[in-house]
Amino acid sequence: MATQKFSVVRASLTGQIYRTLRDRLMSGRFQPGQRLKIGELAADLGVSETPVREAILLLTNDGAIEMKAGYYFLTRRLSLAEYMEIRRLRLMLEPVAAVEALPHIDDPFIAELEHIHATLFRAEKEHDYPQAVQSNFDFHFSLYRRSGMPQLTDILERLWVQAGPLLNYLYPHGHPTYRGDHQHLLIIAALKARDAKALSTAVEQDLIEGGQQFIAYLESIDHEEPEPVKKSSAKSVRRGTRQKQ
Repeated sequence: MATQKFSVVRASLTGQIYRTLRDRLMSGRFQPGQRLKIGELAADLGVSETPVREAILLLTNDGAIEMKAGYYFLTRRLSLAEYMEIRRLRLMLEPVAAVEALPHIDDPFIAELEHIHATLFRAEKEHDYPQAVQSNFDFHFSLYRRSGMPQLTDILERLWVQAGPLLNYLYPHGHPTYRGDHQHLLIIAALKARDAKALSTAVEQDLIEGGQQFIAYLESIDHEEPEPVKKSSAKSVRRGTRQKQ
C-alpha cells in the first residue's frame, strides 16, 4: 500500500509540474529553441528531478518540446507552415470559445479583463515585453476558460503550448498594430453589449489584424536556425490578473 500511495502522490506532483510548465510555455516564458535543464527547473520549482523529467516527457507528446540526441530537451521553434496551421485552427475555435463564454460573463469579470488589458498596454509602452506576452495570454484564456467547455479549452491550450515560445517574437519584431481601436477593447465592448456576433468578429480580427507584422517576421526567419538560449528560467513577470480564472 505504501508503494501505491507513493506512486499516486508522485503522479499528482508530475501533473502539477506539467500544468505549471505548460502555462509557462503558453505564455511565452520560454524562448524558441531554449534548452531546458532538468536540474535548474527542479530547483526553480522546489522539487526533485524525477517528476520534472516526467512532466517534460509529457510535453514532448504535446509537440511543445523536443528531445535531442544525448537526452537533452529544447523548446520547439515551429516552422512558418506549422504556425499557420495552428493559426487556422485558432481562427475557427477561439471565436467559438469566446461566444460560449458569453452567458457566464458578469460585470466584475469584464472589469478584470479591463485590468489585464491595461497591464498589457502599460507593459508595451514601457517595453516590458515578457509582461506584455503574459498579459495577452491572461486576457485570452481568462475569457476562454469561462466557456464551460473543458474539451475546447484543452484543445486551445494544446495549440498555444506549441506556439507559445514564438510569442517572444511579437516584441519588438512583430508588434501588434491596429487601424482603429485595439481589438481587445472591441472584445470588451462586445462583452458589455452581450453581442455574440461582434465578439466573434473581434476575437477573429485580433488574430488577423494584430498578427500581420508577426507573420511577416516569421516569414523572414523561417529558414534560419534559432539562436541558442542558455538559461532555462524565464524572467519573472507580474500576473496580469488579480485572481487567475
